[in-house]
Amino acid sequence: QVQLVESGGGLVQAGGSLRLSCAASGRTFSSYTMAWLRQTPGKEREFVSAISWNGRSTSYTDSVKGRFTISRDNAKNTVYLQINSLKPEDTAVYYCAAKYQAYIGTIATTKAFDYWGQGTQVTVSS
Repeated sequence: QVQLVESGGGLVQAGGSLRLSCAASGRTFSSYTMAWLRQTPGKEREFVSAISWNGRSTSYTDSVKGRFTISRDNAKNTVYLQINSLKPEDTAVYYCAAKYQAYIGTIATTKAFDYWGQGTQVTVSS
């Protein structure tokens, strides 16, 4: 069993930065591919970024490439999402998700993650 708790969301002006964190419980965190997804009202949850179990491989949706950076610290059971150059269209609830030993190459199309966090709100004002 893995529990995920996100933090770091907030209200920020366009062009600003935030660092989201996702703290995981459990001793098998390093066995999970970790991902960030986001959702706005009335829309489906969309993939944002993912990182392999060892941190060596990452994946990003096109709209965030060059602005978002995902990282993880397995010693701290935490995955991070550094968000720079925020845009109003980045406004969403951001969710952390975990999938056991998932292949990074196909994680962007995965719908069935094993565990989800409760989400953290990111609001970008123009």
